[in-house]
Amino acid sequence: MLQVSVLKEHTEAVLAGLAKRNYKTAEADVQAILALDQRRKDLQTSHDSAQAEANELARQIGGLMKAGNKAEAEALKARTAELKQHTKAHTEELVEVEKELQQALYKLPNLPHTSVPAGFSADDNEVVREVGSKPELYAAAKPHWDLIEQYDIIDFALGNKITGAGFPVYKGQGARLQRALINFFLDEARNAGYTEIQPPILVNEASGYGTGQLPDKEGQMYHATADDLYLIPTAEVPITNLYRDEIVPVEQLPIRNTGYTPCFRREAGSWGAHVRGLNRLHQFDKVEIVQITQPENSYAALEGMVAHIEGLLQKLGLPYRVLRLCGGDMGFTSALTFDLEVWSAAQQRWLEVSSASNFETYQANRLKLRYRPENGKPQLLHTLNGSALALPRIVAALLENNQQEDGIHLPEVLHSYCGFSKIG
Repeated sequence: MLQVSVLKEHTEAVLAGLAKRNYKTAEADVQAILALDQRRKDLQTSHDSAQAEANELARQIGGLMKAGNKAEAEALKARTAELKQHTKAHTEELVEVEKELQQALYKLPNLPHTSVPAGFSADDNEVVREVGSKPELYAAAKPHWDLIEQYDIIDFALGNKITGAGFPVYKGQGARLQRALINFFLDEARNAGYTEIQPPILVNEASGYGTGQLPDKEGQMYHATADDLYLIPTAEVPITNLYRDEIVPVEQLPIRNTGYTPCFRREAGSWGAHVRGLNRLHQFDKVEIVQITQPENSYAALEGMVAHIEGLLQKLGLPYRVLRLCGGDMGFTSALTFDLEVWSAAQQRWLEVSSASNFETYQANRLKLRYRPENGKPQLLHTLNGSALALPRIVAALLENNQQEDGIHLPEVLHSYCGFSKIG
């Protein structure tokens, strides 16, 4: 959530940033927020003035009563009663105005970093680098949705039977490959200095608002209405919310956590080959890395997170590319996002497997997540997160890129985790 002080003191810069995001009603929305904030201040001033007058009259009434001047005391009591009605009305209106202001602020996306390119869609994203050689497959090579049937490792029909479309059943070597990748990613994160967290996969509304999934992505989240809880779309939500309403001691920074969770997303896209098989699911497994750090260190932290994710892809032997997302393709809460995509040899296309983002103070302002600099007032921290990694498209690329006539040969780094080197 953007700070009102930023909107007020840097209005032109805010409007320019929102324009880069192609946010159509930026000027009207910003002016409405500033008007609400001014109304809030006016109400608070009027409330405080009436309260101060009432307190002064109460002091005078006591003196008049002691002096036996009952008539004048009664007159002041009548005025005090009027002031109490004013302060009550002001308090009620103030609550409503503050609520309206909060909701208006929730609707504004984060401002993009200066390095974010202008653009409207994924076609306008900037390719930062491409690493690795695209494999040449043998003539009878198949896409992963045919391979998983051939080797009986993932069953979409069974998942559809017990739940619905987009909820696959992993079995045999497919289930073991899932577990192997999760353990490999967690071990790599732990070796890189991240603390492993096993969080709940259901969160309350405050957690959804804290990291910005609500109200922006309300329609994409599974909502358990009887308990008013949400199934998480990513481990970012519970792991970041561990520090909601906290002032973190500076000696504990940076915070670096990792966690594996299943993830749930109602939105699963349209029909077609680009969402077929493992390309887009309602439930999938993911290992997340999260950092919380001082503002001056956050972009170095983002570079380190991207390097960590690249290291995983290199160890898996997958060709990949790094993209800097344009203003029109960035997530609602992000100031700068790098996507990492792997090459799917059978599909002949790039598949997104990770996003690494710096949210600057946007989430921290919602979370009231701060630190206290030495001899200073509490300041908002910067939050970051990245997928390290999301499994479905990693599995798709591993199956397709490593298929040979005698089976699917897995990268050596996974052999000890899987307990086998080849599927089939």
